[in-house]
Amino acid sequence: MTYWALNAVFLIPAAVVCLLAFWLRRRAKSAAAAALTAIGQSAAVLLALTCIFDNVMIAAGLFSYGAGRISGARIGQAPLEDLAYPLAAVVLLPGLWLLLSPRPLRPRTNSVLPAPEGSADE
Repeated sequence: MTYWALNAVFLIPAAVVCLLAFWLRRRAKSAAAAALTAIGQSAAVLLALTCIFDNVMIAAGLFSYGAGRISGARIGQAPLEDLAYPLAAVVLLPGLWLLLSPRPLRPRTNSVLPAPEGSADE
């Protein structure tokens, strides 16, 4: 099994969960754009840190990859396949957050509710 096949086991469910969460919540376009911006920024930081630290760990000899199981594309000494796990995390976690957070029971309105009986406003 190649690392890309192994990565698919993590990436496909993560993408499905995230897409399902956004579809079920059907957020307003501005809220969805803000969420996607946050996901993109988080991904950029996490992928940059992964590139740095994976290269350090590989250079230190902590682990290596079988040449027959990787694509051959590398960022420094780290194979491109190494970026799949942080990418899966940065896609999966916001999806889980949306799916597991409580939903409002009813939509908010701007109408003013009548004052309760016996209040000072009567």
